[in-house]
Amino acid sequence: KDYHIISGGTDNHMMLIDLRNKNITGKEAEQALVKADITVNKNMVPFDDKSPFVTSGIRVGTPAITTRGLKENDMETIVALMDEVLMNYENESTLEAIAAKVNAMMSGLPLFS
Repeated sequence: KDYHIISGGTDNHMMLIDLRNKNITGKEAEQALVKADITVNKNMVPFDDKSPFVTSGIRVGTPAITTRGLKENDMETIVALMDEVLMNYENESTLEAIAAKVNAMMSGLPLFS
């Protein structure tokens, strides 16, 4: 999907993704993903030319999904949903449809039991 993960990968639960090649700001990405019920944070990336209030990247963490019991093979589905949001971030009906998919995927997988 051609996303640039800063440092080439991660050794922990956090990833910083540079979105400059995707023609979307971190702020736009954060807002669209939140509408689709996927939580991320806008974040500056190295040599970012955007302000801290806009940014060129997003920070993604996995604790909320691993706490719910999701595993590595589920990440491909999550990446596909995130990619669909980022490629259609101005399409409200797409964001609503993805939110429904996210909520269906998470139903029966509570954060706390």
